[in-house]
Order: sequence, then C-alpha cells, then structure tokens
Amino acid sequence: MELLDARWHQAMLVVLAGAHLASGDMLGDLLEDALTPLEVAPELYVADHEQMQLRPVRNAGGPLWIDGTLAGRVFQLGTVLEGRDDEGRRVLWVPLVDGAERLGVARMVVIANPDDEDSSSTDPTLAEHCLAIAGLVAHLMASKFTQGDELAVARRARPMSVAGELLWQLLPPLTVGGQGLAMAAVLEPAYDVSGDAFDYAISTSRADFAIFDSSGHDLNAGLTTSVTLAASRSARREGHDIAGVAARIDATLTEQFSDHRFVTGVLAQLDLQSGRLRYLIAGHPPPVLLRGGKAVRTLDAVLRMPFGRLASLIPQSDELGEEYLEPGDRILLHSDGVVEARDENGEEFGVDRLVELAEHAAAAQVAAPETLRRLAHAVREHRKGELRDDATLMLVEWSGSAAERLLARPVEDGKDH
Repeated sequence: MELLDARWHQAMLVVLAGAHLASGDMLGDLLEDALTPLEVAPELYVADHEQMQLRPVRNAGGPLWIDGTLAGRVFQLGTVLEGRDDEGRRVLWVPLVDGAERLGVARMVVIANPDDEDSSSTDPTLAEHCLAIAGLVAHLMASKFTQGDELAVARRARPMSVAGELLWQLLPPLTVGGQGLAMAAVLEPAYDVSGDAFDYAISTSRADFAIFDSSGHDLNAGLTTSVTLAASRSARREGHDIAGVAARIDATLTEQFSDHRFVTGVLAQLDLQSGRLRYLIAGHPPPVLLRGGKAVRTLDAVLRMPFGRLASLIPQSDELGEEYLEPGDRILLHSDGVVEARDENGEEFGVDRLVELAEHAAAAQVAAPETLRRLAHAVREHRKGELRDDATLMLVEWSGSAAERLLARPVEDGKDH
C-alpha cells in the first residue's frame, strides 16, 4: 500500500485521538467526524454471532444479509468492492478485520463533487485509504467489545442464554493467523451454546489448539466446560506437554465436581517449522486430515477416556498420536452435534456429508473462516431450524498462504477477482 496522503493521515490521527475515551457505540460518530472533511460518509456494520447478517452499529437502517448482498460478499472475501447507492453516488464496501478476525464491514459513501479533481470521488487510491482506516477502526472495535454492552448487543439477532453468555466471554476470537497458519472456529447454536468450546495459543514456532464438549446441555455443562478451559490453559502456560494438560484437566474436574460428569475433547500441538502434529483424543470424534482438497484419513491413532473422574480412577497412557503434515494440509475438528444433527425425517447430517463439503471448500481454496461459516449454515439448513445439541467446528490450515488469505485487501480496479 502506498503511503497515505496528508488528509487521510490526519483522519486516522483524529480517530486515534478520540478513541482513548470513546465507548464502543461512539466509534461510528468518531469515524464520521474524521471523514467529513474528506466528503466520505461512513456506516459500520458488525456480523451477528450466526454470521447470517451484518447489523448496523448506529441503527442506520436494517440488517443486511451476508449471503446474496454486495456487503456480504465483502465480508466473505475480505476485499473492498464498489457499487452505487440510490442517488448514484460511489459506495465502497470495506471489510472490518482485526488481525485475522472478521468483525463486519464499513459502508463508505462518497459525497464529494465528481468535478472536483481533488475530491475523494476521483481518488484512485480511495480503496486503499478506506481499507487502512477501516483496519484501525476494527482494531479499536475489538478492544471496545468488553468495555460496554452496545457493540455486543448490536451483533445479536436475539437474546443469548446465560450459558451462552458464560462461554462466549471465555473463548478466544473465532479466527487467528500466524506464520504459515490459519485457524478458525464456529459454534452453534450461537445464542444457546452450553457445553462446547475451543481454544488455541500460537507463537512463531508452534500452535496449540483444542476442542471440548461437556456432557449435558445446560448451564452445568457450561460451568464444566469453563473449568476445563481454565485447567487446560493453566497447565499449558506452566509449560506442561499435552499429557500434562490432560492430567490437569482430569484432576481439576475430579476436584471441583463430585458427580461423574465428563468432557470429551482433542488436544493438539503443531510444530510450525516441521509440520509435526502431536495429538490426544479423549472420547471425542477424531479430526479429519484433508490433503490436496481431499480427506485422506481420520486422526485416531491414540484414543483415551473422556476427561473427568473416571479417567482419574483408571490410569491413562501418555502416548500421543503423531502425524507429519504437508504444506497446504487442513485439519477439521468437530463435535458430535455436527454430524448427529437430524432433519425432519431423522436423517443425520453425517460425517460423509461434512467431509464432502469440506473437500469442496478446500479444493476451491476458500479461506478457513468462510469454509466454517458455510459448513455451519449447511448443518443448520439440514436441521431446518435450531440445533438441539451444541455443534462446534474448528479448521486448522498449515501453509505459507493460509494466513494471507485471512487479511483484508483492496481489489484492483474495483473488480471481484
């Protein structure tokens, strides 16, 4: 990207200066104040938890569907696309991406005089300028989500259950990218999730990731999963290996709960230099390895009992499964709520259907977060309504271009390539 010209640089400084004491619901006004001298009128939209709609932050009109709209296409592709409004004015739709996390889109209406050679309407670098300031706003937006309720409410299509409130506060962002790594996750039902969760930690040399599914479908399941997440993170941050993390989870669940509740899960660690993957499966559906756009095997070399009291009573092996990945490989993790979702005739969604859809997305090089959004919507469509069980998907891709596909970017000559 070329250096910002002085006017756009000043606009970014205005946003930065005002953001220190601004609440989340003020970001739209702050951006408008910064862009008014440039004769650009912005509106911010955030994606709802189900990633079906883009919802306005300032209640400027109704929500926009992600499927079938230009704004939604921008969210899916992470690229700037251009159109016209009802008055014929130039409109740029710009992705709001914090690092690799897709938050929503910004609508930038150019209200400048097209006959003015110095106006934004004739600026050939307008897309890059809008993308730069949208990136700043997205970063600020991510930092404001936990400081108030307005942004959290804006992204909700309906109320959230108590269990859902508990778990969403504990989870990391749905998407993360690193050196040669892309990782994404989705949870359904987004507003009533109770016992499913995922976690990860990435560095320059390795990536740790996990998926969990607690027994039960209520607040107790959420509490169990919360304890599991905390136990896993504490052990990992103390430097324990996968076996040590599993032992900490077993011991903590046994100590905190007197009944025989349990948690299934997968713990994995990927060496980002060599591609060496080590993993442990605790009573959970095994991950699927996709290579060259095709599923080549399930990762089920080593299995153990679910985490919890029974696993503490019966000695568990410290043996781990191992696989050496090839560049471009994808690992698809899922909970049983995905494949066991049934339609009105009682037919399960099934592993075969899940793998087939994942293969199509991999062959088309669809980025990890968009792949999972489409998979989650396919499960919901199969169910023809709300899922009865938690359904979680997680996709890990190891390749040189994986993270690059997560980044927001302008589109040359305004076309959708």
